[in-house]
Amino acid sequence: MQQTIKIATRKSPLALWQAEYVKEKLQLCHPNLTIELVKMMTKGDKILNSPLAKIGGKGLFIKELEIGMLDGKADIAVHSMKDVPYQLPAEFELGAILERENPFDAFVANNFDSIADLPQGAKVGTCSMRRIVQLKSMRPDLQIVDLRGNVNTRLEKLDNGEYDGIILACAGLIRLGFEDRIKQQIPAEQSLPAVGQGAVGIEIRAGDQNILDLISPLIDTQTTYRVEAERAMNAQLEGGCSVPIAGFSTINKDKITLSGLVGNVDSGVILKHQVSGSVQQAQMLGFQLADKLIEMGARDILAN
Repeated sequence: MQQTIKIATRKSPLALWQAEYVKEKLQLCHPNLTIELVKMMTKGDKILNSPLAKIGGKGLFIKELEIGMLDGKADIAVHSMKDVPYQLPAEFELGAILERENPFDAFVANNFDSIADLPQGAKVGTCSMRRIVQLKSMRPDLQIVDLRGNVNTRLEKLDNGEYDGIILACAGLIRLGFEDRIKQQIPAEQSLPAVGQGAVGIEIRAGDQNILDLISPLIDTQTTYRVEAERAMNAQLEGGCSVPIAGFSTINKDKITLSGLVGNVDSGVILKHQVSGSVQQAQMLGFQLADKLIEMGARDILAN
């Protein structure tokens, strides 16, 4: 059994928190294991003056980490699952998905307690197409302005008065100790979360059984079913981050319920549907939901 494992991670505070979290979990399972963090800068971290949709999508946050694994500089890479494209290169696979943190979107502001409290024409920061289309549905009067950078940077911009409010993921704020900054946890009915939001995943070299054996105790079965369903829907829709797509599932006993959304930022059209079934059918339900959204007109939105 391998006695040293190197974790590829981005340098942002949240990415480092996630890598340290995986390190701690692995150390508990394998006390004799030596674990090192290999910190890398990705293209997504470097280009901060353009929305992700315009520069290639969230896959920009993982490419350099994958190259590090191929070059032997790292054995695994730790990611936010919402940043992982639905199709990985053939050389890689998802080895483990850990227990999900709070998956919802958060409204953060200094002078307002909720989105409803914002004055007419208030300036709200986000660069997520998914959040933009749902915000516009809630409050068409708002000025929605691009907001890039890590969590700390975004909070700093808010505190400097550049925005009246910003939308972030609850999970990131909680993990970094900023839970008290959350003014409103936005319910799924108003802002359906991103596919995989709140879940941390471990990417490995395909077929690396030694590494798979080491990380397998970290797998959370329920989160895996949920994220599998959400990612299957996204794969069937062939959705990137240039199109507003949301997918969120819940599990009650052995039943999984998956909600999906496709929106058009320009027209404001939002298509929503929900399916339920056995957790064993998680992937199939994702495909089924995508097919239903396509039947409702999602293909036209995606094509544009």
